[in-house]
Amino acid sequence: MSIARATGRSGFKVAVALGSGLGAVARSLVGEASVAYSDIDGMPPAAVAGHEGRLYHGEVEGVRVLAFAGRAHLYEGHDAKAVTRWVRLAAEAGCEIVILTNAAGAIRAELTVGAPCLISDHLNLTGTNALLGPNDDRLGPRFPDLSEVYDRRLRDLARAVEPDIPEGVYAGLLGPTYETPAEIRMLRTLGADLVGMSTVNEAIMARYLGLRVLGISIVTNRAAGVGDGPLDHEEVKEAGAAAAPRLERLLRGVIARL
Repeated sequence: MSIARATGRSGFKVAVALGSGLGAVARSLVGEASVAYSDIDGMPPAAVAGHEGRLYHGEVEGVRVLAFAGRAHLYEGHDAKAVTRWVRLAAEAGCEIVILTNAAGAIRAELTVGAPCLISDHLNLTGTNALLGPNDDRLGPRFPDLSEVYDRRLRDLARAVEPDIPEGVYAGLLGPTYETPAEIRMLRTLGADLVGMSTVNEAIMARYLGLRVLGISIVTNRAAGVGDGPLDHEEVKEAGAAAAPRLERLLRGVIARL
């Protein structure tokens, strides 16, 4: 069924996607009302640890919000259209703004582990694109302009909440392996400040549909060769969970200023 039928509500304005270890923010942000992804037509399951697979819905400062606790990933075997299905469903439910959060590794050494970083631009290195195949001109243009994927005005609202929040370029890779130190050196040369395994195709789909996009990475670890020791998904989840209260304050502050 559609989101409107599954939730019993309509007129949503903002959709928030919560990444690894950040699912608890969905509940604390909008309340306990939720539906399982399996109850929504076309939604792939969120099967990775730290991704709950439920859609929470409610109001934040008088704004109707959808909060997706978990996402599907390309590395699970889904194609880019399935991974971005939730973006199309959110647009059908009336959303005009998409806030994409993720857990990311820090390539730029000055970024603080456990802190948020705004996404100013991205590198799509996943090897695919959510808009592959025949185009439906009723939904969006064949060749969308991506000169400004991440909305400057929304980033300004985030800085009104946290004046010192940094911003950087996010590199989206296929996964599921973490990057090698050589790959991180390559990404730094290409201009990336952050690296992860999601977000870029969701942002492309959102812009294609005419939605405004705010991207927020929670820096959960230092990328390979930047920090000491091996990378571990459990540590990523723990860092994300520890950052959840700060992320919720940031999200609530941005939505209140819309």
